[in-house]
Amino acid sequence: MSVGIDHPWPDPPDRGSVTEIASGVLWMRLPLPMKLDHVNCYALDEGDGWCIVDTGFDSRLSRSVWQGLLDGPLAGKPVKRVVATHHHPDHIGLAGWFMAQGAELWTTRTVWLMARMLLLDEQHAPPPETVAFWRRAGMGEKILAKRAGERPFNFADTVHPIPLGFTRMVEGETLHFGGRNWHVHMGNGHAPEHATLWSLDDDLVIGGDQLLPGISPNLGVYPTEPDADPVGEWIESCDRFAEIAEDRHLVLPGHKLPFTGLPSRLAQMRENHVSALNRVVDLLRQSPATAVGCFPALFKRPIGESEYGLALVESVAHVNHLARTGRIARVGLDDHGGVLWQTVS
Repeated sequence: MSVGIDHPWPDPPDRGSVTEIASGVLWMRLPLPMKLDHVNCYALDEGDGWCIVDTGFDSRLSRSVWQGLLDGPLAGKPVKRVVATHHHPDHIGLAGWFMAQGAELWTTRTVWLMARMLLLDEQHAPPPETVAFWRRAGMGEKILAKRAGERPFNFADTVHPIPLGFTRMVEGETLHFGGRNWHVHMGNGHAPEHATLWSLDDDLVIGGDQLLPGISPNLGVYPTEPDADPVGEWIESCDRFAEIAEDRHLVLPGHKLPFTGLPSRLAQMRENHVSALNRVVDLLRQSPATAVGCFPALFKRPIGESEYGLALVESVAHVNHLARTGRIARVGLDDHGGVLWQTVS
């Protein structure tokens, strides 16, 4: 029987310092300029250098924090390898910076392709496809007009250029780095082909954002693939990881605190979205609504302007899954072109 979730280290390391959480494994935090104000990074000792897992944003502050870590707790040894769990900027932002200093990049093919593509796709205004996507999701006219006239966030704003060349990580293979052998298991939903790494020599699991305590990572649909089903992919990943997870595993997550009790946490993460889907079905049984109209059922709290974009893409993700599984159906458009959905009787 699974035990509850436990955090062996109740406090994170201070900025510029490290916490040793296993032999040769150091936990660090890099700052992020948002509500989730940090990302966890890990340094694994390779004798004559370090393997870094995830990097933080490419910013003057992040580079300064890293330089202090390299000169101080990391004892001046070079970074030989960067492992990127997934393509989001807070995890791959400084990979190219380390590569420019001689490090190799290890990641999945999809992560590398997504990062390279997004670096090249700099936009000065939202393209028509994005505006149409927002309108179909039910974005309010006032906020749509405002966002259509703004420069959107660009991947290149916080990600250092990534040179050609990487070492591919593949599902099911065994890799050796940081003095350990690691088995690769891919997750999906939060990011495509998100790598998790399970030590064959002790209880460590590198979880990235696929295995987080206390918070759920965003599961979003974007104009690049408007009919995607990340919620279905997330649930499938949770079910698959549940087959190998054990209470003994010490998970090194991309955010929050390292934890044990992974089987319980996987069940929680799965149930969070199953319950949210059921709430949306109940709402749409009462009357048709757009994806944005499902915010009250999905989030159970007011959504402010700063979180509106992430809420929209997550709501579309849940609607897409319900439509794909036949629980709701499209029944028309509202007066502004938003797609209306209703529960199938």
